[in-house]
Amino acid sequence: MSGFVEKPEPVEVPGLVHVHTGKVRDLYRDENGDLVMVATDRMSAYDWVLPTEIPDKGRILTQLSLWWFDRLTDLVPHHVLSAEPPAGAPADWAGRTLVCRALDMVPVECVARGYLTGSGLAEYEQTRTVCGLALPEGLVDGSELPSPIFTPATKAEVGEHDENVSYEEVARQVSAETAAQLRQTTLAVYGRARDIARDRGIVLADTKFEFGFAGEELVLADEVLTPDSSRFWPADEWQPGRPQASFDKQFVRDWLSSPASGWDRKGVLPPPELPQDIVERTRAKYVEAYERLTGMSWG
Repeated sequence: MSGFVEKPEPVEVPGLVHVHTGKVRDLYRDENGDLVMVATDRMSAYDWVLPTEIPDKGRILTQLSLWWFDRLTDLVPHHVLSAEPPAGAPADWAGRTLVCRALDMVPVECVARGYLTGSGLAEYEQTRTVCGLALPEGLVDGSELPSPIFTPATKAEVGEHDENVSYEEVARQVSAETAAQLRQTTLAVYGRARDIARDRGIVLADTKFEFGFAGEELVLADEVLTPDSSRFWPADEWQPGRPQASFDKQFVRDWLSSPASGWDRKGVLPPPELPQDIVERTRAKYVEAYERLTGMSWG
């Protein structure tokens, strides 16, 4: 089993209609037909939305996304119209809310990989390919790839796994022209972000983007280049052949899979509350990622 340990009730705000409760974000539609996206402090791991929140996480994701959007607009337009919460919204929505254009979303997770790890590594170890793309012999966990690759995935519901698919399958689903545009834009944005992160001492191992169309125009949507959607590694600790230190929820995953949690991730019971030290260490990693990338102090 998986999903929400306890699914929250949507907040009622005058003039807003609740559309969707995601793992991290709540989505509403306003009277203009625009989407209001609220990044909560919820944490997901192993396909569960955990019962414990990470303070400031939603604001960090939102502010980091805005910082990246500003640095990518010459490559692809984005969906953000405003970062001001709607009138009547709870005070807690400040800093974590984006009012966005409603788009015709592409049903594909657009993943770019510059380094081999995660599900890509698992596939490589079996077939020497990732999403059907042949890779050289001799790569290990954390190896830099000869050049970045586009490895799309299907978008899953809460509690289910995204599944890697081939480029040909994406072309079949959305048309060859759209698939080519998605691949080109994904790799262009990844390349820009990889170089920016590298200048700040961070390896951008891989990341995923979501796109939609406004008419004929491809638009970058959702969050972008955050610790939730990307693997960021400290460059001075990068060493192929082993798991890498990272700026994300690895503390949470490690604790949940350890004897200390008492939780069987393959069983039917939901995960337990996180201990305070895991919450604090995870929050600190999100803050560190924000500060190292933007050069600004958090809070």
